[in-house]
Amino acid sequence: MNNELPIQLYKANAELQLQITRLLQESGHHWFEAMQQLSAGGVLETTSRIQNLQQAADWQALATLPSEVFWRLCQGRMGDTQAVGQAAAKSQAAFADGLREALTTWQASVSEVFGASGGTASFAQFCQQWTQPWSAPGAAPQGKAKK
Repeated sequence: MNNELPIQLYKANAELQLQITRLLQESGHHWFEAMQQLSAGGVLETTSRIQNLQQAADWQALATLPSEVFWRLCQGRMGDTQAVGQAAAKSQAAFADGLREALTTWQASVSEVFGASGGTASFAQFCQQWTQPWSAPGAAPQGKAKK
């Protein structure tokens, strides 16, 4: 058995952990950016409401402001909901792709380490059950067929 095996396995596992940590940080950053954009939109909307209030010159204009604001807020919130959904889908897809890449790299590193000690085939078969869903985008895990 190779004397370098423990250190090489430790390095491969540490690299996997760091890659997953990086992916989580990037995902959090994407969410932060999305929320920051939504917040900026809210500030602009509030500024617009203040300006409309200041520009109203008569009672009739003031009376229509609440209904106008209500419909603009409703439309804006629908857009916000769509933006959050799109940000979530984009972030999740990026995370899943990055995780698939990290696991593939980890498997290759560990297989290489075990290849040097003579256990390549058995380790690749051992890892296959966990990496199979990650091996191809959109691949669904195989399960029992429904009747």
